[in-house]
Amino acid sequence: MNGISWLNPGVVLGSILYALIGVLVFWICFMVVDKLTPYHLWDQIVEKKNVALGIVVGSMCIAIGLIVSAAIHG
Repeated sequence: MNGISWLNPGVVLGSILYALIGVLVFWICFMVVDKLTPYHLWDQIVEKKNVALGIVVGSMCIAIGLIVSAAIHG
């Protein structure tokens, strides 16, 4: 039974809950960074094709994701 212990409903629901919390924290952090910048990030990246800003925002997303995953994992 140890091979399928991850199918336990408590484990699955806990994983889903932690994933939702992680996505929510990530989204809030991204919105804070978007408000702190002097321009709208989405407009700059998508409409004006600002590649340098896209790289910076992508790096920021990776960093926030690592922080959130480390905080949740423990």
